[in-house]
Amino acid sequence: MDEETDMAERQFTGKHALAVFVAAFGVIIAVNLVLAYSAVKTFPGLEVKNSYVASQEFNERLKVQQELGWEIRAETTGGLLILHITDQSGAPVQVAELQAVVGRATHVKDDFSPDFTFDGNAYSTPATLGKGNWNIRLVAKDSNGAEFAQRVPLYVKG
Repeated sequence: MDEETDMAERQFTGKHALAVFVAAFGVIIAVNLVLAYSAVKTFPGLEVKNSYVASQEFNERLKVQQELGWEIRAETTGGLLILHITDQSGAPVQVAELQAVVGRATHVKDDFSPDFTFDGNAYSTPATLGKGNWNIRLVAKDSNGAEFAQRVPLYVKG
């Protein structure tokens, strides 16, 4: 008789099935909520205030930028962040104005605006960047006010 009561107690009932399904879907929903919160929390924000106006001005800005013909290359060495801005012939360019924001692609907590100095060959600033992917969002202007804007990706090896 004791064996019959043990068998009855060990049966998988509808309540057990419901508990398994609720637990499984609870885990899935909890993970989705955590990931959604993390995505919203780390979103750096809007790139432009009005995307329609930006799209209307895009072709004109692209034309001006292409006429400048500048190439940008970034590197880190010896505790310095170095920007090489060159013209179509490969000669260094000294810009009239240079603004930059250096930061991670995924969040803004590490962002900083460095103060670059030109040494006749390249622009440099002291910077200690951790390993991984970085973005340099820069805006440079020539002496006539023509604007060159570019996001320069930089990978720092560990």
